[in-house]
Amino acid sequence: MSELERFSSRLLTRRGAIVLGLGAFGAGALAGCGGTPTLPAPSGSASASGAAGGSVMDLAAFDAVLAKGAVAADSVVQASEWAKAIKAKGQLVRGGTDTSTLFSLRDPATGKVAGFDAGLSQLLAKYIIGEPRENLSQVTVDTRETLLQNNSVDVIFATYSITPKRAEKVDFGGPYYESKSAILVKADNTSIKSVADLAGKTVATQSASTGVTLLKEVAPEANVQTFDDNPKCLAAVQQGRVEAYVIDQSILLSNAAKNKDVKIVGDTFGNSDKYGIGLHKGSDALAFVNAWLKTAEDDGSWDALWKATVGQVLKTDPPKPPAIGA
Repeated sequence: MSELERFSSRLLTRRGAIVLGLGAFGAGALAGCGGTPTLPAPSGSASASGAAGGSVMDLAAFDAVLAKGAVAADSVVQASEWAKAIKAKGQLVRGGTDTSTLFSLRDPATGKVAGFDAGLSQLLAKYIIGEPRENLSQVTVDTRETLLQNNSVDVIFATYSITPKRAEKVDFGGPYYESKSAILVKADNTSIKSVADLAGKTVATQSASTGVTLLKEVAPEANVQTFDDNPKCLAAVQQGRVEAYVIDQSILLSNAAKNKDVKIVGDTFGNSDKYGIGLHKGSDALAFVNAWLKTAEDDGSWDALWKATVGQVLKTDPPKPPAIGA
């Protein structure tokens, strides 16, 4: 899926989240949804419409999740060279995006970044430092592995799909979410209702994403055009330069929630992509992050964060997170 925005900075960089079906998103609701969820209009309340660029998230609930987030004992942090270094500098440097409506969206007025990916990153920062201090460094699909390898970032939360090729270069904590693919078209499009209708159509996806391979498999007769990131793919649909956009449903849900001129059509399809937490290859970060993630799932933080972000659009019970280490 992966990849958060992406969601003008770049959106949830490609593939990545959910079933995050959002079908993915795990598995459950996101990932699992068989049909296209109905996207509710923002209620207009402060918590739903929010200041974060027209966010549909419940920002009050988001803040409450962070306030209740666990803090590791100092002995736990000191036992990990990775975590100890982060605590010493007083912030977690996250590779990600800030234009994703549901995963990582920056409020232009306050500079605050909220969303499912952003919230998990801030919970991890709080677990290590005692406060949810993160410094966001923008990434694209093409730069994620490089930024980890040269130690420019401590971690990547960016609807980052786990693949064997990527795992050769970085370690993946989690997975923390799953997602299948979906189709986005203009709101007035009536010619595309399913994958079968993509034959002969001009279809966008993000370069270097799993969408490229998937389209070759499910729509070999489509004319595929690739773009660097989600905002460019979305703009291509809105401007009529392409007829459809295929990527993780989680990313498309964010687009549809914020833009009334586009819609999601048909059922989710393809394999469930698992979103991972990008980490330095071979460091002791993997064991530490997986232990933290288990804590966040067990203490209800994962569910509460999902409800405040993705759940504000899907209006379903939280999906079951994928098995850590799967």
